[in-house]
Amino acid sequence: MNKIFFYVVVVLLSATSSAKESEFDAKKFANEYFQAFVATQRPNAKPEDIENYLSLLKDDVGSQHIPFDTDDSRMPDGKARIRKGMTYYLASRDKYKAELIDIVSFGKSGVALRYKQEASGVHPDSGKYNSYSNQRLEVLELEDGKVAVIRIYNVE
Repeated sequence: MNKIFFYVVVVLLSATSSAKESEFDAKKFANEYFQAFVATQRPNAKPEDIENYLSLLKDDVGSQHIPFDTDDSRMPDGKARIRKGMTYYLASRDKYKAELIDIVSFGKSGVALRYKQEASGVHPDSGKYNSYSNQRLEVLELEDGKVAVIRIYNVE
C-alpha cells in the first residue's frame, strides 16, 4: 500500500508541476515586460516604474547590449546594476514612443521581442540634446518565470 501511495503522490506532483509549467504564457509575459520597460523610458517615469520592471527580473540577471555591454554574465548584483543604470537615466527624455512589432516564444525558456522606438532628451553625461529612432530585438532567457538574461540588439 505504501508503494501505491508513493506512486500516486509522485504522479500528482508531476501533474501539478506540469500544469504550472504549462500555465506560463510566454507571450503574455513578454507583453507585460514590454509595457513595464516602456514605462521606465517615458518622460514622467518614476522610481516605482523601475521597480515594477525589475520585479520581472532575477536578482542575478545578466544583461548584454552590444556594442555597449559585451558581457552577459549573471552576477549576484545584476538587478542592482540595472537599477543603478536605469535610475541614472530616469526621466532624462522629453519624448519616448515604442511600438511592439513581434513576439516569438520559446516556451517557458525564452521570448524575443522586436519593437520600434523613438526617443529624445538631454543626455545626463554630456548635457547635449539628442534624439534617435531605431528598431530593437530583445532576447530574454527565462528561469522560474522571470528574466535571467537579457540580450539587446539594435536592428537597423
